[in-house]
Amino acid sequence: MAPLLRRTPRKNPADRTVTLIGKPGCHLCDDAQKIIEAVCADTGAAWEKRDITEDEELYRKYWEQIPVILVDGAQHDFWRVDPQRLRKALGA
Repeated sequence: MAPLLRRTPRKNPADRTVTLIGKPGCHLCDDAQKIIEAVCADTGAAWEKRDITEDEELYRKYWEQIPVILVDGAQHDFWRVDPQRLRKALGA
């Protein structure tokens, strides 16, 4: 099979990590966190929160997009989180 057509095996959601990049006082970040917490609790995925006010690189990269959601370090979404889309990205 051609390399472009080969499917990579799906990762177990419990082996995935969701990162929420935001800042204190951001209502969209608070809404995103609630969704991420619920989806990760259901799927077994780990999640972490990063604050752009404490990381100059994250601030430069994402200040206009927060909240930003990463799955295993790759940007998945920003501003709003769709729970079904996040579940699908986690392989659940």
